[in-house]
Amino acid sequence: MLIPKKVKHRKWQKGRSLNRKIETRGTTLSFGSFGLQALESDWINSRQIEASRKAITHFTKKGGKMWIRIFPDKPITKKPPEVTMGGGKGAVEYYVFPVKSGRILFEIDGINKELAEEALRRAGHKLPVKTRIISK
Repeated sequence: MLIPKKVKHRKWQKGRSLNRKIETRGTTLSFGSFGLQALESDWINSRQIEASRKAITHFTKKGGKMWIRIFPDKPITKKPPEVTMGGGKGAVEYYVFPVKSGRILFEIDGINKELAEEALRRAGHKLPVKTRIISK
């Protein structure tokens, strides 16, 4: 699973809601011929990214090349169950990447169109956002 090796601040604040925000960076294909683009905004955690990556590599039978364009670096904290209020912020539970609508999540190259589209479709089912497949 993807986690940062080192972070400047161990715990972050939550930040603003991503609803109705459109991405300005990472919206075009840079490496591959086919890509998976997010159409909604949400947090994608490292488990979901790993599940999508496995779906792509399994379906393509390790053919072609794949790029993961997102990396989970935002720590999400949780307090243990049945703990009273107070006592500070909870421990870091997992890491997420806040995705805005329009961001390219995965790219593929080196395989034919039908294979790439099916692999990306399967990867999109593992994610909590609506996605679409784009090509050059």
